[in-house]
Amino acid sequence: MHSKIKELLQFGTVDTPVEIKGWIRTKRINKQVVFLTINDGSCQQNIQVVMAPSELPKELLSQLMTGASVVVSGRLVASQGSKQAVELYGNHLTLLGNAPDYPLQPKAHSLEFLRTCMHLRFRTNTFGAVFRIRHAISYAIHHFFHERGFCYLHTPIITAADAEGAGELFRVTSLDIPPKNPDGTIDFSGDFFHKSTNLTVSGQLAAEAAAMGLGAVYTFGPAFRAENSNTTRHLAEFWMVEPEVAFNNLDDNIALAEALLKFLLDYVLKKCPEELDFLHQRLLSHTNAQDETGTMPLLERLQFVLEQPFARITYTEAIALLMDAPPNKQGRFVYPVTGWGMDLQSEHERYLVEHHFKRPVVVTDYPKAIKAFYMRQNDDGKTVAAMDVLFPGVGEIIGGSQREERIEYLQAAMQHNQIEDLNWYLDTRRFGTIPHSGFGLGLDRFVLFVTGMENIRDVIPFPRTPGHVAC
Repeated sequence: MHSKIKELLQFGTVDTPVEIKGWIRTKRINKQVVFLTINDGSCQQNIQVVMAPSELPKELLSQLMTGASVVVSGRLVASQGSKQAVELYGNHLTLLGNAPDYPLQPKAHSLEFLRTCMHLRFRTNTFGAVFRIRHAISYAIHHFFHERGFCYLHTPIITAADAEGAGELFRVTSLDIPPKNPDGTIDFSGDFFHKSTNLTVSGQLAAEAAAMGLGAVYTFGPAFRAENSNTTRHLAEFWMVEPEVAFNNLDDNIALAEALLKFLLDYVLKKCPEELDFLHQRLLSHTNAQDETGTMPLLERLQFVLEQPFARITYTEAIALLMDAPPNKQGRFVYPVTGWGMDLQSEHERYLVEHHFKRPVVVTDYPKAIKAFYMRQNDDGKTVAAMDVLFPGVGEIIGGSQREERIEYLQAAMQHNQIEDLNWYLDTRRFGTIPHSGFGLGLDRFVLFVTGMENIRDVIPFPRTPGHVAC
C-alpha cells in the first residue's frame, strides 16, 4: 500500500521502504541525479524524490514532466535541504499518465488565467490551500452544531416557496415550452410538479418548521439566486449554513452567530497552519495588491477578529454615523448615504468595519421595508428585529433575525409582499407558536475572508455566475 506524503513528512522514519503516488510539480536533471518534487494532494507540501538517471530508461526520462502522474518506490532518507526533514531516494518509478502540453507549468499564473482552466487549478499551491481550508471550515461547522445539540436537517433544493420574497429565482420545469392559460399565465398542469417550482434561495422556512419540533436545527447546503450581480462577492450558486433555534430572541441569535464565527476561526488557525501561512506569504509577496483591510496581514487579521468582541450598532445609529462620515461628505461613496430607509451597500458596511470600529460589527433593527417578510416587527412599527454581521474585506457575512411568531403580523407582512401559498408556514404559528430566531452564514464569503482571496469565484470549486457555467 502506498503512503500519503503528509504522513511521511510528519511521521516518516528514516531508512524505511515506502511507495508514493502523485503528480510531478517540478523536475531537475543533471548527469548524476534526477530531482522530482511530487504532490499527492494530502497536504500543502511536496516531497522531493531523488533518483539516479541510470535507473530510468531514456524514453521514460523524457516523459517525466510537470503534471505527469507517477508511482515511486524507494527508501526514506534524511533530507539535505532545510525545508523538510525527509526525502525519498527512489529505486523504481512507474509512469501512470504523462502530461504533454500541460498548461500549468511551474511558474506564477494569474488567478484570471486559472479561472479559464478551473478543472486543473486544484493542482496549484494556492488552490490546494484554499480548498483544504474550505474543507476544514465545513467540518468545523458540523462539529460546532453537533456539540451544541443541533439536529442537521436536509431541506429541499426544489421548492415552491420564495423565502426572501425577492423573486430572483431559477425556475425548475420538465416542460420544453410551458403552455399558457387564456389569461396569459403559464399553465403548469402538465409540468412535473403540476405547479410553479424553483431552486431554493434558502432552507430557512423548512428549518423553522423543524425547529418547532426538534428545538435546534441547522441546514448546510447550496442555495441559488438569479441575481445579475457580476461582482467579486456574488455567486448564482452558493453554500449557506442556516441554524434555527426555538425560544431564542435576537440577543441569543447574535451570541450564537459570534460564537460560531469565532469557533470556526479558532479551528482553522489550529488545523490549517501550513495552508494559512502559504496564503499569508502569498499576500505579502503581492506588493501591488493592497490588503483588503488596508492594514493587517492575513494571519494577524484572523487572530485579531478571533480575539476582539464584535461591535454592535442599530441601523439608525449606523445611518447617522455614515451620513457624517468623511467619504460621504466628500462624495467618495459610490452610493451616497442620503437618509434613513436606504439599504446599506458593501462600501458602507466596510467603512463601518474597517475605518470606524476597526473590528466586526453587528447592525440591528433595520427598516421593515427593506427586510424580509418573516422578520419580527419591533414595537416602533418601523423596524424589525434583524441582525447583519459585517466583516472586513467582505461586508455582510451573516444575515438573520428573530422571526415573527405572531400570526396576525406575519399574515399582514405576507399580504403586503403579495406572498401566497404558504399556509403550511402559517400553521407553525397557528399551532403552539413560540419566539424563535435564526440566521444564514454565507460559507463562500467566510472562506473568502479566511483565505484572503480577492474574488469569491476563487473559493468555490466550480463557480456559477452570470454568463458563466463551466465543468
